[in-house]
Amino acid sequence: MTSPSHFTTITGRWIEDHGVIHNLMFDPETLKKLTFKKTQTMSEWWDNGVLPLWITAQNQNLKAGSFHYPGGGVKYKGQSVVKSLVEAPDHPDSNETEWRENIDIVMKWFNEEHLDFVTLYYGEPDRVGHFVGPETEDRKIIIKQIDRTIGYLLKAIQANNLKEKLNVIITSDHGMTTVKKEPTVKEIKLSNYINFRDLVKFDILDYGGFGMILPKPGKEQEIYQKLKDKHPNLHVYMKNEFPENFHYSQHERILPILLYGDLGYSVNGRVIFYVNKGDHGFDNNEMDMKMIFRAFGPDFKKNYIAEPFDSIHIYPLMCKLLGINPEPHNGSFSVTQDMVSSSIATDEPTQSSDNKNKTAFVAVIIMSSALGVILLVFIIYVPYTAVKRTKEDSKNERGKKLTDAMKQPTTSF
Repeated sequence: MTSPSHFTTITGRWIEDHGVIHNLMFDPETLKKLTFKKTQTMSEWWDNGVLPLWITAQNQNLKAGSFHYPGGGVKYKGQSVVKSLVEAPDHPDSNETEWRENIDIVMKWFNEEHLDFVTLYYGEPDRVGHFVGPETEDRKIIIKQIDRTIGYLLKAIQANNLKEKLNVIITSDHGMTTVKKEPTVKEIKLSNYINFRDLVKFDILDYGGFGMILPKPGKEQEIYQKLKDKHPNLHVYMKNEFPENFHYSQHERILPILLYGDLGYSVNGRVIFYVNKGDHGFDNNEMDMKMIFRAFGPDFKKNYIAEPFDSIHIYPLMCKLLGINPEPHNGSFSVTQDMVSSSIATDEPTQSSDNKNKTAFVAVIIMSSALGVILLVFIIYVPYTAVKRTKEDSKNERGKKLTDAMKQPTTSF
């Protein structure tokens, strides 16, 4: 999902470790539910003891910015991102003119305000993929718009004299698949098997391929048994039995019963009112759920093709390019080190006096959406650069070695 995956990219932590477990902010005691965009200024949903890269970079004498990136508009341990613009709940997703204006603003952040690391997020092609489905002509049209925007980004980098200074990562947060509907298939409707009024205290359902249930006291086993194996395309687990490969069961926010559908099967609760033609939130081993990853800039090799990797490994790569010591995380730079130049791969996380003339910025641009077939899902542009500081204490700070936490996952998986 959007928020959990974005926060994994910016922290290098599994979802169950960083605690942003859903697009909804919810409270099972008050029954409160807030949609994704309404959480963007609510620190209590994002600040769970894990520092995102913006704050880590700022703590090590760099300047960071967030442009509509989920989680970029709140405080972490009382600290805010130096430059932050928060996307309003009704913000339009597909205005191509605005997309270009956003890139121009980010270029100014680098050149005029001297930021070192920027994340930029766009809400397409996700919206179109949900509304009409990934295998449609409308989807192709918005992808062409994204392609033009990438071209504009390249021209903007050249025009702003950043080609030799800016490292760019384009990635995504999820894929997209066509939702299966009746009469072609038998859709999943949990009220066919359980009585919500008698058994369920709180639920997070009807938002795609994944859901959670908080049973009423003493009703946990009854719900589990009534749902287990009742639909051939529904997978039901007790929290402590959820497959470890999802890294989604250990956090206290996760409810006792977890459910997900096979690819394309939405998990509906009381009624089937889900109108989306495309969706995500299914098993991340499915090819339609995969993300893309593209990178270019002075520190990346040209024409290099990497093997697939989990998004937790993007974080240590960004830390390496920025020349900073990472927070504890679940990724490893060893997974991505072959895609960067040998000088970057072997350097300590610092800019020493030996490379004081080197300048590199980092900008992250995310276009929110997943493609499936075209695999242009949720495009994240991460242009970033570690700007050399002249103060001696700054040199010493970034001269520290990588922490052992970078080499060792913080969980037992």
